[in-house]
Amino acid sequence: MPSADIRPAALADIPAIAEIYDHAVRFGTATFELTPPDVAEMTRRFNDLTGKGFPYLVATIDGQVAGYAYAGPYRPRPAYRFTIENSVYLAPSSHRRGIGTLLLTELIALSVARGYRQMIAVIGDSANAASIALHAKAGFEMIGTHPNVGFKFGRWLDTVMMQRALGDGAATVPHS
Repeated sequence: MPSADIRPAALADIPAIAEIYDHAVRFGTATFELTPPDVAEMTRRFNDLTGKGFPYLVATIDGQVAGYAYAGPYRPRPAYRFTIENSVYLAPSSHRRGIGTLLLTELIALSVARGYRQMIAVIGDSANAASIALHAKAGFEMIGTHPNVGFKFGRWLDTVMMQRALGDGAATVPHS
């Protein structure tokens, strides 16, 4: 199996990113979106995050996008400015190949370098064992579960909250 290359995402990657996310929306419970956004909307979201300096990565195998990961604001109020939320999505053919681990590891490193102190994972569906295991392997701790907060595919879904300190975490005062 070829190894994945991890690099910053580019505008040219958006169609492949949109295709991966489309599949996750239509067939999975990792996201609670019900209608897949089109390439224009995914481009808008990409530009918004990268324009604000948040890391956005792709994993490629033989030049093809196999997955992507990004960090964004956890909440909009200023007191949350050192806390980010992460997202990791893989093409269906890329599951269980270690690509999620590579993406999340690099995302964490870039987030530490940017001065963020906490990373939150909001995992859709408490039955999403793969995502929970990925985050636990990366040092995230289970914070709790919000039961029955989403309704998709005719059933109620939980969200699982996991958290990981970045850099000094809460041990020191961050530089504003």
